[in-house]
Amino acid sequence: MKLQDVFNAYNNYIMPTYTKFPLIFVKGKGSRLWDIHGKAYLDFFPGWGVGNLGHCHLKVMSAVRDEISKLIFIPNNYYHIPQAKLAKEIVFWTYPAKVFFCNSGAEANEAAIKFSRKFGTGDRYEIITFENSFHGRTLGALAATGQKKYQDGFSPLPEGFKLVKFNNIEEVKKAINLEKTVAIMLELIQGEGGINVAERDFVLELRKICNEKNLLLIIDEVQTGIGRTGKLFCYQHYGITPDIMTLAKALGGGLPIGVMVVKKEIADTLGPGMHASTFGGGPVICKAALAVLRAIQKEKLLPNAQKMGEYLFLKLEELKNKYPIIKEVRGMGLMVGIELNMEGKIIVEKCQELGLLINCTQDKVLRLMPALNITKKEIDKAISILDSVFSFQLSAVSRQLKAERSLKNY
Repeated sequence: MKLQDVFNAYNNYIMPTYTKFPLIFVKGKGSRLWDIHGKAYLDFFPGWGVGNLGHCHLKVMSAVRDEISKLIFIPNNYYHIPQAKLAKEIVFWTYPAKVFFCNSGAEANEAAIKFSRKFGTGDRYEIITFENSFHGRTLGALAATGQKKYQDGFSPLPEGFKLVKFNNIEEVKKAINLEKTVAIMLELIQGEGGINVAERDFVLELRKICNEKNLLLIIDEVQTGIGRTGKLFCYQHYGITPDIMTLAKALGGGLPIGVMVVKKEIADTLGPGMHASTFGGGPVICKAALAVLRAIQKEKLLPNAQKMGEYLFLKLEELKNKYPIIKEVRGMGLMVGIELNMEGKIIVEKCQELGLLINCTQDKVLRLMPALNITKKEIDKAISILDSVFSFQLSAVSRQLKAERSLKNY
């Protein structure tokens, strides 16, 4: 297809549910993408955290090629080896548990919501969630999400969710109703919310409250999981274990997967016929996910994420000291937010022009989530581009102020 044919096809045949940039990518390798014109881009935001291994990792591609020649699909009323191996591997790296396979983070969170209601036996069904959270766009996950902008126009949403302030333990305590509350659900780092990090004491207190009051602690690791924060799972930074953890994005290495991980002692709350997913945990995707987990271990990507994360934060702090338009740098590992004193859209666009792909959330927070195998050289290039863009923007603001003063004096 010619360039304009692609744009026309999207306009004519695909629903406009995404804000798009006029970029058509045709090839990816590691942290690089190439567009239809052959221009190379450094990808510091690979698919909202899907690309923790970068694009087209050799181990993932090899695993997919191997399995796709043997068995593409088998329904979940039969057994298959890749699913058994992946479930065992996930439990090995987490805690004594059983897993449910689906296709996305939203589906995994829907499963967690549904599980919680069954656990509460009908009497307890309310789940406490947090402002600026994001749990997905299906109706249950949307109702759990603490951002009204995503909910507008989709009423009535399912009931049974109480929204409180993030990192505020007193609000959590006030929201608990022992006759109705069944769970507390949170992201340890709010991705769509602006890279807001949960405080350690807050999380420890949540775990304590859930233990004392027989509540489920649900940790949404859809974006933070699979090494993003320098540990395989973000909850491991806090010294706690969730009752339910949801995973997706990076686990599939670019293919769609979702997982609900439930503590073993309560996992049989859901029995045959109570929940299902037609394509969940298929042979090809399970083989890909196994390759992802093994690559992270064999290639020592967790230590690299920690080391490169520290280096990235160091370089970003230098930019913060240099440019007053940077308000704060925050995050963990290779999940980084740069809060600005201005809207970030123009920064994202200028970075694209110079060959760097980043994201902006909450209007003013630039989001960087490079692959776990990112190199110092690649970080230096990204920092150089950001430096140029911030310098240009600062000069533009200065020119605008001078023009306004001249006009006023005139």
